[in-house]
Amino acid sequence: MRAYVFDASALFVFLQGKPGAAQVGALLKEALRERANIFMSTVNYGEVYGVILRLHGMEQAAASMSAVHALPIQLTDATSQRALRAAELKFRFRLYYADSFAAALAAEHKATLITSDSDFRKLGHGWRVVWLKTSRN
Repeated sequence: MRAYVFDASALFVFLQGKPGAAQVGALLKEALRERANIFMSTVNYGEVYGVILRLHGMEQAAASMSAVHALPIQLTDATSQRALRAAELKFRFRLYYADSFAAALAAEHKATLITSDSDFRKLGHGWRVVWLKTSRN
C-alpha cells in the first residue's frame, strides 16, 4: 500500500482550496478507499492549528481542526525517538524543526512527502516528494 506524509503546507493548500488542493483531495480519496496510508506528525498538525488561530481566531481554528479530524490522516506522535531523528535531519539538511518532523516521518514509513514548501528542496534527489502545484513553486 502506498504511503504519504503531509506536511503543514499540504493541509493548508487543501483547507484553503488553493491550487494543489485537488491533488491532496485525490490522495485523501485513495486513503478512504484503503489504497493508501496518509500520515502527519502531530507537530505539523499543531503548526496548522497555530497558523489558523493567529490568522482567523479561535472559532475558525477549532472548526478547521474539527474538519481535519474527520479526514483519513493518521496523526503520529512526536516520540523521543522521532524528535531525535527530526533533530538529525534538521542538522543535516538545515530544515526548520517542524519541517524535519515531516521528513523524519516520511523516512520512517518510506513514504512520499506531500508539500508545497520549497524548503524541502534541501533534501535533494534521494527523497520522494510530490510538489503541490501552487503559485509559490
